[in-house]
Amino acid sequence: MRFSVSSSSLSNRLQTISRVQSSKNALPILDCILFELEGGVLKMTASDSETTMTTTVEVTDSEGGGKFAIGAKQLISSIKEISEQPIVFTIDQNTFAVEINYQNGKYNLIGQNGYEYPVPSAMNGFSRSVSIDSQVMFNGINRCLFAAADDELRPQMNGIYFDMTTENITFVASDGHKLVRNRMFSARADEASAFILPKKPALLLKTVLPKAEGDAIVRFDDRNAEIQLTDYIISCRLIEGRYPNYNSVIPTDNPFRVTADRLAFISALRRVSVFASQSSALIKIHVDQGTLTVSAQDLDFSTSAEEHIMCDYEGMAMSIGFNGPFLLDVLNSIASNDIVLELADPSRAGVITPAEQEENEDLIMLLMPMMLKD
Repeated sequence: MRFSVSSSSLSNRLQTISRVQSSKNALPILDCILFELEGGVLKMTASDSETTMTTTVEVTDSEGGGKFAIGAKQLISSIKEISEQPIVFTIDQNTFAVEINYQNGKYNLIGQNGYEYPVPSAMNGFSRSVSIDSQVMFNGINRCLFAAADDELRPQMNGIYFDMTTENITFVASDGHKLVRNRMFSARADEASAFILPKKPALLLKTVLPKAEGDAIVRFDDRNAEIQLTDYIISCRLIEGRYPNYNSVIPTDNPFRVTADRLAFISALRRVSVFASQSSALIKIHVDQGTLTVSAQDLDFSTSAEEHIMCDYEGMAMSIGFNGPFLLDVLNSIASNDIVLELADPSRAGVITPAEQEENEDLIMLLMPMMLKD
């Protein structure tokens, strides 16, 4: 078997799909990249047994066809050091010895039998399909991925919930401390359906979706999903279980509305957070007529900080505590210049939304408060 391929195209695709691989694989062959040559197209696959990522690249001067696997780490490290040029692979299909020739030299590696590489589980006969614009899907995942949990006791919280209706698709993530609900009206399904996408494939999608064009085709059944993009296909096991009723925990009657400049709020938080207690990361937010005060203190070291920023607020004076890093995560995931913070009392969750929603989007973020000591 023999073929020629662009070094930079090959390197870029290999580095992308290798992100799916685990540092500790149950099967040694999963440390490899699977190559399949057929009809002038080279298909490459990486997997950790639960998530699989596939891509293709065009080749020239191909002879023969078949499957072989090469250790990912050594191959990627060597290929990325070659400047843009055609490189020629020659594979002995009996011994799986691989020779890679480039302009000034060659590499010799020992591959493995590609037919021993595990194949993703096939969909059952009741799979469903939905098309979502790639950028809409990216915005949905990107806005809420940070809120997904890492909870062994509640595995259904460890991913992004796709709640699909004939009117919209809603992306939801929560870890019990923060919740994000991003409803996209520019995407819809033919029938009501839902699934929970694990965090790892969601991270992979966040990486490749910005460069994707057209629609992402999502096929899924009760246990598996396959997302087909322009250049990549991601297959994964879904998280089993029932996602909690997220709408029931979002307050609808928080009467006090604070409107503030998002970047000014973030800058103040970053400066003040340096002085917060390392154990609690507690940040105190105090709102009064036209002023939002961000403060923190560490009683163990007798340090504190306080900063004032302008805001639009005409309610009664109120103080509420939030976890500083969580609040920063929420603010950094909003794109608008101004944010609206809706409050009821210091013991109830704060609702944070963009002052101006993106077109065809309804984004709501919820953050649970922390108890203030004074």
